[in-house]
Amino acid sequence: MNEQVPHQAAAKAPAHPSDVHDSIAAQAFQPLRPMPAMIFASRWLQVPLYLGLIVAQAVYVVLFVQELMHLVPILWDPNALAATASTLGVEKVSKEIVVMLMVLSLIDVVMISNLLIMVIIGGYETFVSRLHLEGHPDQPEWLSHVNANILKVKLATAIIGISSIHLLKTFISADAMSDKALLWQTIIHVTFILSAISIAYIDRLLNTGANTHSAAMK
Repeated sequence: MNEQVPHQAAAKAPAHPSDVHDSIAAQAFQPLRPMPAMIFASRWLQVPLYLGLIVAQAVYVVLFVQELMHLVPILWDPNALAATASTLGVEKVSKEIVVMLMVLSLIDVVMISNLLIMVIIGGYETFVSRLHLEGHPDQPEWLSHVNANILKVKLATAIIGISSIHLLKTFISADAMSDKALLWQTIIHVTFILSAISIAYIDRLLNTGANTHSAAMK
């Protein structure tokens, strides 16, 4: 009977690395003094901000449905086509151009919604509290290795995508835009690209420095 105990213990599945980390962290945790505890608990003040962003996400869902309802009648209603073209500022009423601009508007809403999701989930995980999604089948791939620097790079990339959609919409309806407006939108878009490259380069420098320090410690 006693010989089966080691065999049964060896047959147990190995603990998940995150479970081991949580166990070690729980054993090493020491109660904080009142002032550090109050300062550390202040991170929960950000929760209403993330809840507000969830409300903004719901607003964008409503906006998407409204844009879609404006898009569908264009296929058979000439009055809807003319009204939508006037709203978009398109001088030459063309079904292809109007539909393209409406689809780009829908893509714009989706990309902004994706940006909100990254801020809500990634920001909460990074700055407030862990979500404990390890092993969840629906865990976003990017969330498994997210930190403040990676979140900045992803947000900058998402902003470039949104700016690209706006710039494409501007070029499609360029007849209704002044040269000055086109120039400034292009300059702003290039500025976003340069900012994202700078953020990514700084993140790479920080990671290189951290890896060098870790190798030196070994």
